[in-house]
Amino acid sequence: MFIPKLYRSEDHNLMKEIIRENAFALLISSVDKIRATHAMMMLNEDDPENIYVETHISRANPQAKTIKDGDEVLCDFLGAHAYISSSWYDHINVSTWNYEAVQIHGKVQLMNNDELYSHLEKLTSKYENFQKCPMMVKDMGREFVEKEMKGAFGMKIFPTEISIKQKLSQNRKDHDYQNIISELENSDENGRKIAEKMKLIKK
Repeated sequence: MFIPKLYRSEDHNLMKEIIRENAFALLISSVDKIRATHAMMMLNEDDPENIYVETHISRANPQAKTIKDGDEVLCDFLGAHAYISSSWYDHINVSTWNYEAVQIHGKVQLMNNDELYSHLEKLTSKYENFQKCPMMVKDMGREFVEKEMKGAFGMKIFPTEISIKQKLSQNRKDHDYQNIISELENSDENGRKIAEKMKLIKK
């Protein structure tokens, strides 16, 4: 991911927020050819000094048939994003896109059965907790879950490089900056999120 200095962030709390709120991300590998799979991901912070990404894909997926222990993969997380119209400036310029994103390059460590079971427990709990009648992994019975697990390919991805991008019109003069915020506040949910982010970085 290309990140001009103006848009580069070193804020790991922002990284965690983007991953937490946009966990359905892209797993990209290039073992035999470039492959990409959308997958649910979680950041494991049990050891703050050694955080990593947890994910799983279908064993039937050709990507699962090529990835081995020690391979390098890329996890790509796109956060809030919004179109910025050139009509919002007080001068002629080009339109653009404001957005937040995180990319994690990392080394793969394949999960064993116990690790995969624990991963599925945590992942299910995260999303079932908000359901009217939550169905947790423990409610399904271990025998059933372990049978289903045979079709899952679990991975831990230990970061070798973390890139955090926050492109929020930092290059615009104040009048245009404030007008962009006003326009975004009257747009869709993503636009309103970007407007709030823009307000925060100008405080």
